[in-house]
Amino acid sequence: QVQLVESGGGSVQPGGSLRLSCSASGSTIRMKCMGWFRQAPGKEREGVAVVNIGGGVPNYADSVKGRFTISQVNTQNVVYLQMNSLTPEDSAMYYCVAGGRWCTLERWEYGYWGQGTQVTVSS
Repeated sequence: QVQLVESGGGSVQPGGSLRLSCSASGSTIRMKCMGWFRQAPGKEREGVAVVNIGGGVPNYADSVKGRFTISQVNTQNVVYLQMNSLTPEDSAMYYCVAGGRWCTLERWEYGYWGQGTQVTVSS
């Protein structure tokens, strides 16, 4: 089992920034991918950014490219999501995910999910 704990959510004005953190613990030795999904009220849960923790080019949703950056500290099983130029459309519950084999943005790929951290962007 892998446990994921997110932090860093909150409220921010449009154009602002937030950084989310996710720490993984437990049976992480076989974990290949870590990343972030989000779900807004009334919408489908969608992949935001995923990275192969062994290295490689991260995978981003088109809606966040150029604004969000995913990074990792492999030795600590920690992944970050730096979110800049936030808009109200980015408001959602953000979930950390782990597992997978191909590090795609498809939710079916991930067996481990955090509890989520709320991000609200409003003026």
